[in-house]
Amino acid sequence: MDYVYGPGRNHLFVPGPVNIPDPVIRAMNRNNEDYRSPAVPALTKTLLEDVKKIFKTTSGTPFLIPTTGTGAWESALTNTLSPGDRIISFLIGQFSLLWIDQQQRLGFNVDVVESDWGQGANLDIMASKLAADTNHTIKAICIVHNETATGVTNNLAKVRKILDDYRHPALLLVDGVSSICALDFRMDEWGVDVALTGSQKALSLPTGMGIVCASPKALEASKTAKSYRVFFDWKDYLKFYKMGTYWPYTPSIQLLYGLRAALDLIFEEGLDNVIARHNRLATATRLAVEAWGLKNCTQKEEWFSDTVTAVVVPSYINSAEIVRRAWKRYNLSLGLGLNKVAGKVFRIGHLGNLNELQLLGCLAGVEMVLKDVGYPVKLGSGVGAAAAYFQNTTPLIPSRI
Repeated sequence: MDYVYGPGRNHLFVPGPVNIPDPVIRAMNRNNEDYRSPAVPALTKTLLEDVKKIFKTTSGTPFLIPTTGTGAWESALTNTLSPGDRIISFLIGQFSLLWIDQQQRLGFNVDVVESDWGQGANLDIMASKLAADTNHTIKAICIVHNETATGVTNNLAKVRKILDDYRHPALLLVDGVSSICALDFRMDEWGVDVALTGSQKALSLPTGMGIVCASPKALEASKTAKSYRVFFDWKDYLKFYKMGTYWPYTPSIQLLYGLRAALDLIFEEGLDNVIARHNRLATATRLAVEAWGLKNCTQKEEWFSDTVTAVVVPSYINSAEIVRRAWKRYNLSLGLGLNKVAGKVFRIGHLGNLNELQLLGCLAGVEMVLKDVGYPVKLGSGVGAAAAYFQNTTPLIPSRI
């Protein structure tokens, strides 16, 4: 039973954790088993091969770590860098801020490039720093692909081009927690050295698995990196990979079976179709926001996120009240504004195993809440704009043609 009961289903539209599809829930509804039996290594082997497909890599080595995205961050940093190493990191919102805090606490020399919240990473500053770094003292570029707090997506292809233009050997470490499996992500093509995501985002699993993928260059760097690591040490994983048992410690059996089911759903739909669906859902949400007469927190279209939209409210409204009201009256969960944008924005998550009609229900709920808190929205305006867009763009379900 729910801790605080409400009739019907909770409409979960925070940008993670997200809805878990029924086939995944059923796959995880199983007893514990011996992870040293032949069954779990056989399952793990298929997962390691298939998870590479969501990163779009053939050369990367994945690690399925029982942790959150924060642990995946630490794994990426400590396996490739040494204390005192100079890194460039972009501060564009709450989650990039938290990663920078971790980088500093781990003892790295962090060169912070800050932008206004609602803007993307300032790549011109990065270019100037790389141009001046003729001795190659910069060891890594750390960037959040999709900043969940503000709904901003960064251009990773451009980051790679700048690195190549200056022939700079710095590693490229990417937080893809709220992008991988939802946005276009090309690890090999963009020369990403370490990419990471979390199970509770576009994979539509429970929280608890951090998935890290390392390039051959990153694996080579791990051989000389002097940061302390134990639980997150790739070396331990690689040792057990060679043995064919795969696990240096006990994995979450249920999450492994859930991941198998989640990947099967993604591959059945087709990863490119999944990415296109997220674009449809995001475009419809932005059309609804425009119809309501409100503004997107993201300041330029080139930075619009296809997994979350941060909506700016008028100054006379506290956005936290919108989130509270939505949950208390309509059983609708929306994302709070965080840190610098607390009280100024609310966030609509539109990622994971989600369809058009589910999103229309969310948009209808948002309209009612806006009316409740005194904003003069015309009921049906955003829903109508989104529905009209969906009616013209939603394809037939491939498996039902």
